[in-house]
Amino acid sequence: MVATHDATYRIRRSATRKFEGATSGVVRLGEYVTFITRAVLAIPFTLVHYRKHVLNQISEVTFGSKSLLSGGGTLGIVLAMSLAAAMMLGVETYRGLQLVGMTSLSGMLSAVANTRELAPVVVAIALAAKVGTGFTAQIGAMRISDEIAALDVMAIRSIPFLATTRMIAAMVCVLPIYMIGLLSSYIATRLVVVWYNGESSGTYDYFFHLALNPSDLLYSAIKAVFFAGIVTLVHCSYGYFASGGPEGVG
Repeated sequence: MVATHDATYRIRRSATRKFEGATSGVVRLGEYVTFITRAVLAIPFTLVHYRKHVLNQISEVTFGSKSLLSGGGTLGIVLAMSLAAAMMLGVETYRGLQLVGMTSLSGMLSAVANTRELAPVVVAIALAAKVGTGFTAQIGAMRISDEIAALDVMAIRSIPFLATTRMIAAMVCVLPIYMIGLLSSYIATRLVVVWYNGESSGTYDYFFHLALNPSDLLYSAIKAVFFAGIVTLVHCSYGYFASGGPEGVG
């Protein structure tokens, strides 16, 4: 009888733990979705009421400790990743087209792949690795030390003040480094196809300019800005909901 009671208790306890785990996951997802929604909807409010703080964040991201352009190393990361990825693209593109005797179209594929996919993804990865982690640590430290609670007590909307300002700053500052990464991708792919594989430079340039549309450049820049916003919000949300002391921030 006692053994039956213990088995029933263990089954109920196991079922309760599974239910609580599933419920906590749904609640956690709801918190993140709510956080991102409130941060995006607060953009007009932030530009009106916290524009000075937005400018401070732009200055910090551009030239400060989380620099995109100087001193922080992000520019070097983007250049190295862009060169490596673009060279690989040039090698694989040329080999694939060589199988069907259409190596003259290497310039066209370079224009399409580098512009639409490669450059925005590389910039987003570099932004997450350098700037986003700094945002997570900074906001997480503020959560652990109750600074965010203090902002709420002072009637300062913490999500626009902490997350939306950083999102706007990252979206503004990502454009210059995106352009540098895109240019280095173009140059690296051309060097591999023309200089290393011996393809005609005139043919490469002709198909490259034929496939490169201004609309593609515009959409690619918008894609990079969108990625910057998403990366920033994800990192800020992890810092905003940090718990458990320094270990939770880590």
